[in-house]
Amino acid sequence: MAETWSPEQYDKFSHYRQRPFAELTSRLGASSPQIVVDLGCGSGAHTLALALRWPNARIIGVDYSAEMLGQARRNDPLQRVEWVHCDVESWDPAQLGAPMDVIIANSLLQWVPSHLRLIPGWIAALAPGGWFAMQVPGNFNAPSHTLLREVAAKSPRAADLLPRLGRGEAVSEPAAYFFLLAGLGCDVDAWETTYQHVFDPGAFQGEPVLEWTKGTALLPVFEVLRDQGQRADFVAAYGKALLAAYPRHPFGTVFALRRIFAVAHRRNG
Repeated sequence: MAETWSPEQYDKFSHYRQRPFAELTSRLGASSPQIVVDLGCGSGAHTLALALRWPNARIIGVDYSAEMLGQARRNDPLQRVEWVHCDVESWDPAQLGAPMDVIIANSLLQWVPSHLRLIPGWIAALAPGGWFAMQVPGNFNAPSHTLLREVAAKSPRAADLLPRLGRGEAVSEPAAYFFLLAGLGCDVDAWETTYQHVFDPGAFQGEPVLEWTKGTALLPVFEVLRDQGQRADFVAAYGKALLAAYPRHPFGTVFALRRIFAVAHRRNG
């Protein structure tokens, strides 16, 4: 899906995406890490925030989207971060030449069905006393996703679309991440938060939830529907369904978004 990512579309909602990142990283106790890796760094705003937090650290941002990394490099004129173009499943921490002190996977692992098998290797690559922090959306049964699958099921391209629109099987419950990380020798803090986001209070956007999904949930659809007519028909049907599910109120459109967090501290020794 690398070619379907749009930094401009994704960053339209940067304020809302900043909140879970801030909550996640606030629980990291690393004081002076030497190597910090941001997996799924996207357009780099959060990675550059890590560089400001830890100015003496070597900061690496990894992403599989050339478009996102291009924007990240433009956002980093001082070349503070090492930007790496790589799929997270193929990324090998051994290439860094030293153990990592912090690994962050913020809003990434929902795209990586194998992540429960990858996490033990990442923990093993941490230095003693190192930190691992992850956050994933847990809203795959929300209307934004159930309606997407319903519209896809009615599409002439249903056979191509439905296999790409999983029901969030890749994302586990907080307890699953807790027990996995605790079993790997970590002290773990796992929790969930449901944000009641208020989109477009000024009524500048006609379909704010649709605009949100264009940067995330709709990407697998855009990957399949290259024909502009098919894509427009799908988006129109989906947008109509979203307007009914997320009506506008005088103060804006409310979009409830559940997120799942885990922070692990690898014990010394």
